[in-house]
Amino acid sequence: MPLEVHFEKKLPSYTLSADFSANEEPLAILGPSGSGKSMTLRCIAGLERPDRGTITLNGRALFDSHQRIDIPARHREVGLLFQHYALFPHLNVAENIAFGIKTSAGSDRGARVRRLLSEVHLEGLENRLPRELSGGEQQRVALARALAIEPQALLLDEPLSALDTYLRSQVEQQLILTLAQFRRPALYVTHTMEEAYRIAPKILVLSKGKVAASGSREQIFRHPQTLEVALLTGLKNFSRARVISAGKIEATDWNCALRCDIEASARPAYIGIRAHHIRFAISPDEAASANAFPCWLVRTSEAPFRVTVYLRLHSPEGDHHHLQAEITKENWFHLKDQPQPWRVLLPPDDVLVLAS
Repeated sequence: MPLEVHFEKKLPSYTLSADFSANEEPLAILGPSGSGKSMTLRCIAGLERPDRGTITLNGRALFDSHQRIDIPARHREVGLLFQHYALFPHLNVAENIAFGIKTSAGSDRGARVRRLLSEVHLEGLENRLPRELSGGEQQRVALARALAIEPQALLLDEPLSALDTYLRSQVEQQLILTLAQFRRPALYVTHTMEEAYRIAPKILVLSKGKVAASGSREQIFRHPQTLEVALLTGLKNFSRARVISAGKIEATDWNCALRCDIEASARPAYIGIRAHHIRFAISPDEAASANAFPCWLVRTSEAPFRVTVYLRLHSPEGDHHHLQAEITKENWFHLKDQPQPWRVLLPPDDVLVLAS
């Protein structure tokens, strides 16, 4: 593998144990604030020093505690893109991009800067100072500067989090295109599951400094193995669980039995379903199907295009909800005037069986 990371670093609350590899496909590192994501990038870049372990890039040791190797950051050939741009305020766009280029030939330097300006769609802005640019333009300058050194690996530390919604979408599309063309190890740190899914085909989940899961984005989101990973990837609905028989499990907190793919000998701790997988029965056949239960509406929360409905199962009595479902505005308009109880559907193929 081009990038191999195996190190430990003691932090105030826990020991960060980074243990993974990355190749030509982008790898998203997903986790909550304080999970060790940014520190992992800083150690790879040479801005922080691990306590022990190794970091190798294309077979070259960047760090090896046993052999006492610790290559300075400026010689690691690693591009780093920060959350807050970190541009030099007194240099214009072209000068910021050219800052790290090693070649001394002015024509070569100028040609590379012009190529990068074109790649990140900043032609015509090369003479502007950072304060004269929008946030999205500043972040694209920072991306071009990271690429200007022709890095062997690219590290992106929550590069979209300081942008507003419109600019975030613009820069995200630029990053997706750039990473597809990069064809070298690229690590993309984020705490947003949707962003991780869009950016990278592979995802690593960090929790309190430990690798909680690693695999394809489909595997991580469709088949999380533990409740912790499911929660970190956005699961809203879960219950303690008890296996009744092969293919049937009791959700004890929801007071119902569910059909799902499970063996009688299994010993899961929890069962769950994602909010967008919950459906509502609109025909008698659906109402009588497996995993269909009566429910009452507790409250709603509306977004521009979707509605989150909070549902109580079995009885209208009580203030707390058992499930939350996310549905389109169109489906909500069809549902809201229907007499209650409604019939909620938890499709067997979408039920998650989870370890603790």
